[in-house]
Amino acid sequence: MTPAITLLQKKRIAHDVLKYQHDSNAPSYGLEAAEKLNLEASAVFKTLVVASDSGQLAVAVVPVNTMLSEKKMAKILGVKKVAMAKADHVIAATGYILGGVSPLGQKKSLPTVVHNSAQQLKRIYVSAGRRGLEVALSPDDLTALTRGRFADITG
Repeated sequence: MTPAITLLQKKRIAHDVLKYQHDSNAPSYGLEAAEKLNLEASAVFKTLVVASDSGQLAVAVVPVNTMLSEKKMAKILGVKKVAMAKADHVIAATGYILGGVSPLGQKKSLPTVVHNSAQQLKRIYVSAGRRGLEVALSPDDLTALTRGRFADITG
């Protein structure tokens, strides 16, 4: 059980947990999840934590087959620049290790932006908080639980 799954159960949000055998040599954890679970890569979303130029952390949730546009993310957050956050800051803020960061059940509530392509899908797949564990839920439930918003944040 992870904090993400516990949160979904506590809030009685419809979801499914999917497991796969994680390969620590996989070059992309997100693409590995899509492949091993036989899912469209555009429906599997990775959770990225960025830091603004002032050090403020935020979460970007984007399809695993895309790249985050740091410029677009900064604009959405109303800051000059963002860059990928340092691993120790990610772990401290979220409680999750890299490759297993879920947008749900994080230690600290961080501003969250979900790529707008999620709005066209009935269900999306995000990390359940551990490598080899994904959770399927509606994009609207995800944004409600994270107090997030949808925006175009890929480049």
